[in-house]
Formats: sequence, structure tokens, C-alpha cells
Amino acid sequence: MPDVAVVGGGPAGLSAALFTAKNGLETVVFDTDETWMHKAHLFNYPGIRSISGSEFMTVTRGQVRDRGADVREDEEVTDVEPIGDGGFTVETTDDAYDADYVVLATGADRSIAEDLAVEFADDGTVDVDLDTETSIDDLYATGAMVRDEEWQAVIAAGDGASAALDILSKEKGEHFHDFDVPDDVA
Repeated sequence: MPDVAVVGGGPAGLSAALFTAKNGLETVVFDTDETWMHKAHLFNYPGIRSISGSEFMTVTRGQVRDRGADVREDEEVTDVEPIGDGGFTVETTDDAYDADYVVLATGADRSIAEDLAVEFADDGTVDVDLDTETSIDDLYATGAMVRDEEWQAVIAAGDGASAALDILSKEKGEHFHDFDVPDDVA
């Protein structure tokens, strides 16, 4: 059973998965590879001079896998349901998985959030707190789901990181920082 299920494999979802997997949480990413990144070219992402969106996705998926996440491409999530005693069941076209936390990273597609009846803001975006947690405990929404027309890869990645750090803080029972130093390089 994964600790964290990430629905969507764009910058937000992969960022969340990178942090959670790197820090010891069993993480699965469900990625249908329909990200807008395939239409992008990044010149304005910190640390990257110039890279196509598709190349960025390949590199980022590899980085996430290298840190221990299970990235399941072409396994579409069909439903997410809360479990009575905490956690969620994530149903896909292939199987069903139970997870303690779910990070929704489906771009502007808010249909899963709607099905879960989370609270929405007046502008039609999913209403979240500063850590991107929705009105349902341990369910996070990121990127274009929570931002009206502020769709930027670096913003989405930051949302995913924020969700992951909140999850890690809950798991560790104290505020968690993921700050690497040169000695950490493997």
C-alpha cells in the first residue's frame, strides 16, 4: 500500500512525488502523460537555460523514479474515495490502491475534486490552505486546479513541493524541511 498516491504526472505531481519518495514515503504516481508541458519550452524555470517541455518531463520522471517513486504511465485514475478510518482508495483502469494521502495534480481538470465534493472558491478553483490541503484532510490539490489563470510550471512544482512537505511534516510529527547540502549528493 503506498503512503502517497499522486494523480497526475506534470510538474506539480512529479514535484510532490520527488519529495515524498526521497524522504522515505512509498509513493505512486498515476500519469496519463497529458500534461501541457509537451507544448511548452522552458526558458524561465530556475536552473534551466532552455529545455523542451517533453524533455523536461523525461528528465523529471527519471529523477522521481531514481528517488524511489513508482511512476505508472498510462494507468488512468477513474475514482478516488475517502476510507472511513482515514486514507483513500484510488481506483484506476487497472487496479485499486489504498493510500494515506492523495495529491491531485490534474492540471485544470477539477473533476475528481468535484466528485469528492471538496470546497471550491468563488472563481471555480479548488479551495486550499497554504499547504495546498483541501477541505478533506490529507487530500491535496495543486497547480492549475487551485489557480485561476496562473498556470506556470515553476508555480505548479512549488505547489507539489508544498503538499509534500506538509505530508512529511504530518508523518514526522514536526515541521519538516527538505534542505540538501553538498554532502547529501549521491
